[in-house]
Amino acid sequence: RVSEVLKRELGDLIGRHLAFEELVTVQEVDLTPDLKQAHVFISVLGGNEETGQHVIARLQRHRKELQMLVSRRVVLKYTPYLYFKLDESIERGSRVIDILQSLDIPEDEHEEKETDDELEPEDDFHAVTGRADDEDDEDDEDDEDEAPRRRHKR
Repeated sequence: RVSEVLKRELGDLIGRHLAFEELVTVQEVDLTPDLKQAHVFISVLGGNEETGQHVIARLQRHRKELQMLVSRRVVLKYTPYLYFKLDESIERGSRVIDILQSLDIPEDEHEEKETDDELEPEDDFHAVTGRADDEDDEDDEDDEDEAPRRRHKR
């Protein structure tokens, strides 16, 4: 819960007190168990890797000010020391999506795979157990006869 509160407050403080040309968001805040250190993962959209490094450097320069503002908004025994790190997961995800979209997958092969993989539930059950419907009914009748005998023996 504390990390979610810190994430929300840091996102608000960064947006209000530090003006960036790029979109800067707080993706995650990882706290140590003693709540004395917080690793803040920052995502930068609208720039390159160099831009991301400049944003992190600027956040590090304003770390003390941000910690002081956080301590006023979030009441904790200790105000965590903030470590800012660049989170590139969104950029990696968008690159993967771009690569997948650039692949040429014929529509016919994709549709054939879907129809081959679809089995009726009954067929799937019988393929796994190797039993037919008639065998199931006979076993159920035997189980009904044995059930009362077991109860009487106890």
